[in-house]
Amino acid sequence: MRNNQPVSQREYELPENATLMSTTDTSSRIAYANAAFVDVSGFTREEIQGQPHNIVRHPDMPAEAFADMWATLKGGEPWTALVKNRRKDGDHYWVRANAMPLVRNGKPVGYMSVRTRPSREEIDAAARLYQDFREGSAGQRRFHKGLIIQGGWKRWASAFKTMPVRWRIRGALATLLPALVIGAAALGMRGMPLAGLGGIVAAMLLMVSGWLEVQISRPLERVMAQALRVASGESQQVEHMDRVDEIGMTLRTISQLGLMFRWLIDDVSEQVLNVQGASSEIAQGNSDLSQRTEQAASNVQDTASSMTQMTATVKSNAETAAQANALSGSASTEAAKGGKAMSQVVATMEEISSSSKRIADIISVIDGIAFQTNILALNAAVEAARAGEHGRGFAVVAGEVRGLAQRSASAAKEIKALIGASVEKVDSGAQLVNDAGQTMDNIVARVRRVSDLIAGISLATSEQSAGISQVGDAIGDLDRITQQNAALVEQSAAAAQSLKQQANRLVEAVGVFR
Repeated sequence: MRNNQPVSQREYELPENATLMSTTDTSSRIAYANAAFVDVSGFTREEIQGQPHNIVRHPDMPAEAFADMWATLKGGEPWTALVKNRRKDGDHYWVRANAMPLVRNGKPVGYMSVRTRPSREEIDAAARLYQDFREGSAGQRRFHKGLIIQGGWKRWASAFKTMPVRWRIRGALATLLPALVIGAAALGMRGMPLAGLGGIVAAMLLMVSGWLEVQISRPLERVMAQALRVASGESQQVEHMDRVDEIGMTLRTISQLGLMFRWLIDDVSEQVLNVQGASSEIAQGNSDLSQRTEQAASNVQDTASSMTQMTATVKSNAETAAQANALSGSASTEAAKGGKAMSQVVATMEEISSSSKRIADIISVIDGIAFQTNILALNAAVEAARAGEHGRGFAVVAGEVRGLAQRSASAAKEIKALIGASVEKVDSGAQLVNDAGQTMDNIVARVRRVSDLIAGISLATSEQSAGISQVGDAIGDLDRITQQNAALVEQSAAAAQSLKQQANRLVEAVGVFR
């Protein structure tokens, strides 16, 4: 027998209304277990599915109990007894095990066990009894279909626990024959009359025994057989009896219960299959939706990242445009100052040109004066020559004056020539400065136009930056919402998968009775 270790001898108390149910195949490997069984065992469903059912067997259970259980089940009969099972962590729990073979078309296809919580008195009594079996002090006691019966000379005490109904009837009738014979003898009957009476009574008792067997024993056996078929899930067959007494109505009720059981299972099976299909579709749809939502969330994250980069770039461009606008405004101001300075230069050049012309006029006057002085000097020289010796000194002075007048005239001509050349250059320079001033005015106008354009670009860039920032915020909100949706979809997918698993387990549970 399998010996599962370790054990802690700590009792896990079964919930009061718990019902633990499991089924196995004909090799006693677990085919189905309900949630209560899985929870109480301490194992996971994956750990017990397909495993031998003795995975929960406790080493304190006597081997005689399981030998009796298998003998009873293989005989097609139910078995009921208290069982001590082991949990995964070594603790134990007590159950009242109700085992039954599962029959389909007259052949066993597996075994089912339904367990409930026993009373504390029953647990204490079973613990002492099983300890006696383990220690070899059980004496003549043995298991019989889950009951404890006495052996040896005490066997008669358990006779009424195991004796079939027909033998109970026969035993009761068998006691009447000697009682009647003794009674007749006591009344003085002897010899052949007594023997004849005994024969008549024996014949009557045999007839009554046969009649009671036909009327009670066999119908009760049919009732028991039908009850076993219903309990084992083989409820398609309906047993009929042409009588409406207690036995007939009991058989009819059991058959009706089997039909209702079959109808309920068939109807529930159909609905469960529909639920299974719908849950599978929901699970698949949620799985697809989860994948698409995760992809959308990933795309939104990428978009949000790109928008963040774009926002940073646009903000940088806006700052650059603002700087360019400031520089353009400064350049426009400086260009305006330059234009004003060029205008002042043009005005100054015009004033220089006007002054040069006035100097030329003055030089012309000086040249005229030098010419007249030269004439006067000539006249003075003529008059000095006429005066003779007395006018010689005056002639010398007149000669000097004439020389000065000639040099003044020569210098005046040179100055006039220089002033003329200067005037021409000043006029040319003034024209160039005037052209430069016009060009500067054009530059100032264009710089102002460029400044206006840059200001417009700066304003548009700022508005674009604000718009992109709003778009970035919206995408951030969308990203958060998408992430929340992804989490909700993931939860929904997990719930749908759990629903699918529950539907599959429900199908398995219903399949036990089909």
